[in-house]
Amino acid sequence: MPAGLDDRPFSHRVTKDRRVLVSYRGRQVTVVAGKAAERLIASLETADDDATQHLLARVTGNFKRGNERPDGPKG
Repeated sequence: MPAGLDDRPFSHRVTKDRRVLVSYRGRQVTVVAGKAAERLIASLETADDDATQHLLARVTGNFKRGNERPDGPKG
């Protein structure tokens, strides 16, 4: 698992209108709606904790891809 996902920073909530609100460390970072939300909900229903973190990280787009340097860029 990429560094940083071990502490379970992502959470989500499915709304009545079937949108998925994705939060990172308690702050909402994205909303997934429509067909993408339906696919995500279906995947989340069968995912374990690790897979859930990966799915939520992936839907945030360009966010924590796992190839970051652990102590930031050297310069």
